Amino acid sequence: MTERSEGMKRHSTTIEADCALPIIRMAREFLATPEQLFRAHTDAELFKQWVGPDTMRTRIDHWDARTGGSFRFVSIAGDGSEYAFRGCFHEVRPDRIVQTFTFEGDPDGVALETLWVDDLGNGRSRLRTQSLVDSFESRDAWLKSGMEIGVEDGYAKLDRMLADGTV
Repeated sequence: MTERSEGMKRHSTTIEADCALPIIRMAREFLATPEQLFRAHTDAELFKQWVGPDTMRTRIDHWDARTGGSFRFVSIAGDGSEYAFRGCFHEVRPDRIVQTFTFEGDPDGVALETLWVDDLGNGRSRLRTQSLVDSFESRDAWLKSGMEIGVEDGYAKLDRMLADGTV
């Protein structure tokens, strides 16, 4: 953990590959209530402000964050390159979201993702995610893609939004 200039603790994200299954697990603590983290993941206007690397912006094409709903968003690079992602929300509840996730550049690569929000008390929460992909090769390709930059940049933006009251 390192100190941010605002004097708040910045938490880093733990990213782990399961050795027995093609799964990526991530965990991170936030100075936020479970309700704030749930809103950040289900409100399209909030989600597009924090998701992804600092070098990209996000456009939401479709967002229906409810059980049975679906989504599509596009990450846009500074040079105008676009990277689209889509999926279905299988279950949306305050402590858990289950969804599929597909990068449209690899339409056969569908991940099943589960996100949990744990209340740690005193305005702190832990976000845990698990992404199950179809093969170890796919999992390793995700890990080599630079995904951790997007994850860390995105969660740092979310930290700032939580601190300034946006969420």
